[in-house]
Amino acid sequence: MVEKLQRISGRVWLYPHDPDSDAVRASVALIVDDRGSVLVDAGNSPLHAREIQQAIAAAGLDQPTTLVYTHHHWDHTWGASAWGDVEIVAQASAVDLPEAEAARPWSHQYLRDQVAENPKLGPSFRARALAVPDWRDFAIRLPDRTFDDHLSLRTGVQVRHVGGRHAPDSSVVVVPDSGVMLLGDCYFPPPFHLRGEDDGIDFAMAKRLLAEGHRWYVDAHSAPRESPESET
Repeated sequence: MVEKLQRISGRVWLYPHDPDSDAVRASVALIVDDRGSVLVDAGNSPLHAREIQQAIAAAGLDQPTTLVYTHHHWDHTWGASAWGDVEIVAQASAVDLPEAEAARPWSHQYLRDQVAENPKLGPSFRARALAVPDWRDFAIRLPDRTFDDHLSLRTGVQVRHVGGRHAPDSSVVVVPDSGVMLLGDCYFPPPFHLRGEDDGIDFAMAKRLLAEGHRWYVDAHSAPRESPESET
């Protein structure tokens, strides 16, 4: 079922995450006005991406010409091959990691074999099997443009590297005129198969980002949160 886009604030729209944790479908944001249309994350598969495209069309909004990866994890990037000739932007350390992913012989049999070798991969790899029922046209797309610390797009969208334990390339996307910060998964713990007993939410990072005073904070697996200081 195709969800409707939700307007968060100003020119920021959201295709919501799937609350079913087994699906591992992150939210995807669209930032659009007469300066252009920027997509934040690609969806977890070509199928997911096509659903988002339908929702964008149904809302009467422009399809994106720029795609920003908040980080390289599959549920944020595997839909990229369905987005046509968009320019993909990512933090510089997000090149080697997806290159290694792209070289893997992805198939349902490969997923099963990997889980047999490392059962901790089970939740992630079962979700990938659900997300991609057909691998014939599947491809992982690498970024076309990278940045180190900060990048300002011509649309006024700002992208900033924050790193963290979840992924070394984690970046946040800020839309100052709309009062929105898109967080990806930056303060989440590492993925399950890499997680230690002491790994949890990075509350220090979350506190630092909240202190910046944006009105809306949107991570990729929760409903948008309005800053208490902005509520009237």
